[in-house]
This record gives sequence, structure tokens and C-alpha cells, in this order.
Amino acid sequence: MSVKYVKGSLAVVHNGNLVNTEELRTQFEYQGAIFQTTSDTEIIAYAIARERLSAPSVEEAVKRALPRLKGAFSLIVMSPRKLIAARDPWGFRPLCIGRRGDAILFASESCALDAVGAEYLREVEPGEIVVVEDGKLRSIRDNCQGMSHLCIFEYIYFARPDSVICGQSVHEARINAGRLLWEQRPTEADLVIGVPDSGLDAALGYARASGIPFGEGFVKNRYVGRTFITPNQEDREAAVRIKLGALRDSVAGKRVVMVDDSIVRGTTCKAIISLLRKAGATEVHMRITAPEFIAPCYFGTDIPNKEKLISCRHTPEEIARISGADSLEFLSMENLYKLAPDAKCGFCDGCFTERYPLEIPRSHLDAPVTTCG
Repeated sequence: MSVKYVKGSLAVVHNGNLVNTEELRTQFEYQGAIFQTTSDTEIIAYAIARERLSAPSVEEAVKRALPRLKGAFSLIVMSPRKLIAARDPWGFRPLCIGRRGDAILFASESCALDAVGAEYLREVEPGEIVVVEDGKLRSIRDNCQGMSHLCIFEYIYFARPDSVICGQSVHEARINAGRLLWEQRPTEADLVIGVPDSGLDAALGYARASGIPFGEGFVKNRYVGRTFITPNQEDREAAVRIKLGALRDSVAGKRVVMVDDSIVRGTTCKAIISLLRKAGATEVHMRITAPEFIAPCYFGTDIPNKEKLISCRHTPEEIARISGADSLEFLSMENLYKLAPDAKCGFCDGCFTERYPLEIPRSHLDAPVTTCG
């Protein structure tokens, strides 16, 4: 988002969700602010622009504004002369620094740096503000609190497998998740498959640990996006049919272990298992590389309110029956923290435990969970 104000122009890029958006919006509107969107990013841009009126520099304005923001934010702020990166004190969302020649770059994932031929330097620390001016980098650590609560779903689903986050390879984390699922519940089968794309590495890990052959069970339509954020059930089911096609030659007549990253509402997995059944699979054993979702996320993951979460209404055995699977196993909470042994950070697991690193305002708890910013 770009804005023009009395000091000039400002551009803000934001990954994450704030939990005190409504509180800030109300305060700013009583002070005369007029907002054009419902986005967290507009609130952040206004907070910085407002502080800039009295701050001697744009980085000082960022420093003054950020303590007012509660929740997840990895930010890039650009003025005509400076590029500034900042991360919330809890470190919910990743943000890293790279260099290409004389240029400094910021990205959510290290794979983005690889894509442009940049050298990975390091992570932006939780609470840190990094300023780039005239090709030189300097750091402001006044808001660093020495804690970290990275969203663990980055390793399970969000991040690309060729990324490294907080020292942990995402690919290896997913391989570990598959191995741990096999150790939790060994299963006799003829084939292990993954649901593209985030289930593929975990399926490989499951196959390696079990000795069951790994194969392709689906063909993916590369022109369809993520289906779990599709707004309604009918559209989600239609998107699955368009997105995936079962490979009959691979699965027909076989007992199949199907590895996927998560079950949210339960509608998508039902549609996927139906594809395998129609393609001739004799058994489908579903293995999930995340624990059961029992609570919404307020920090940028599209996990809806509890009444829409199937694990809040049904046991794993009931979910297996509803979805048409012969068996179902979620990754245990104990094993969740074993999937990323090299990660040099703590984790947020609120969607699995309903315990959050910071207090959620009551107004936000009662509101629908949406992605802004």
C-alpha cells in the first residue's frame, strides 16, 4: 500500500494480522482519520505517517509506531530515500535479509533470494528494525525482547520446501513429519502418496521410514490456487475437482496411504478421498502432518471460527468415517516439535492448543477471523 502525506510518500508491505486493529481504527478515527479499506496495512501506514509528523526520521517514526501494534507483522516500509524492514517482537512471520551486489533485499522466504541470485545474509530478528540507506545496512534493536513464536504452520504448509527458516530446512521438516507419522501408527499398504504440494515431502518421509513404495497419486492443475481459503464449501469442492486428478494407473487395486498437511473444515479431504476411490483405490489411509485444529488463528493463517472446525465437533474416527477414509492419524503434539529440530526459534501453536503468545482482545475473539494486510 502506498500513501501520500505531508512529509511526502510512503509504501508499506505487510505479512500477518494485527489483533488490535479495531481499537486502533477507533482511536485514529476519533482523531480525524478517514480510512478507505478494512486492511491492517492501512492502519499501519497511518500509524507510521502520523508519527512521522514529529519524528526526525522515517525510521524513528517506525520505531515509535510499532509498539502500538499487537499481533503479527513482518513489514517493509519504503520512503523515497530509505528501505526499512521490521518484524513484530513475537516473530510470528518470517523475514530474511539478502544481498545482490550492492543491493540489500528482504523476503519472507530464502527461496525468493535464490530466485534472483541473491546471497542469504540472515533473519530479521523478532522486534528488530533494519534500515537500508545509500546501500548501507544498520539495525535498531530497541523493541527486541529476546523471544520468538514463529508460526509452526510455516514448516507444515505455508513455506516452499526449498526455503530455510530460522536455520531449519522446510523440506527436511516435512520429511521428518512423514517419518514421525509412520512411527506413530505403522500401517500396511501398497503405496504412499502425497497431496500436492505440501504433502509430497512428508509422503516421501513416510515412505522412507516404512519401506512402502512412494508414488504419484495425483496430477495437479498448476493454474488453481490454495483451496482451503476458498470462501464457501461448494466452491472448495469444485476447486478440488479442478485442481486435482487421481492417477488411476497408480492407485487402482492398491491400499494407499495418503499424506496431507492438515484438515480444517473436512470438506476438501472428503473430495480428495472420493477421487481416489473412483480411481480404484481399495483402501485409503489418511495421515496428516499437523495436529487437530481446535482453535482459530488471529495472526494471519486462515483458520476459521471453532464452529467451522471439524475437529471441534468430531473425533478422528468420526472424521475418517465422514471423509470416507479407512483410517486417520494426526501428527501428535509431542511429535509436532520434533519436525523442526534445527529451528533456532520458539513456536506459536495456538490453533492446536488455544494457547496464544499474547492476549487476544475480547472484541477480536468475538469477530469473524479474516485475513487482512
